[in-house]
Amino acid sequence: MSKIVEVRIPIYPECWDTCGSCAQGEVSVEEVLVRPGDMVQFDDNVIVLETGKVALDIQSPHAGRVVEVFVEAGDEVAEGALILTLQTD
Repeated sequence: MSKIVEVRIPIYPECWDTCGSCAQGEVSVEEVLVRPGDMVQFDDNVIVLETGKVALDIQSPHAGRVVEVFVEAGDEVAEGALILTLQTD
């Protein structure tokens, strides 16, 4: 039986608050690597975040088919923001 799961921006590392080297300014979506209908595997990159200092690949925590994408390149995002939904087995 398949189900729909949400993929969200993960919690930022604790070091971001103390060091500040990675997270300078707003965090935004640099690139969206998937679109509705695409199949992804566990740990496939789905988006790239830009932090002002570093680009971070965000991976899928599940395998499945992309149902809907909720972000676009240039969007500012925060921890917990909905990236996409997947239909999983």
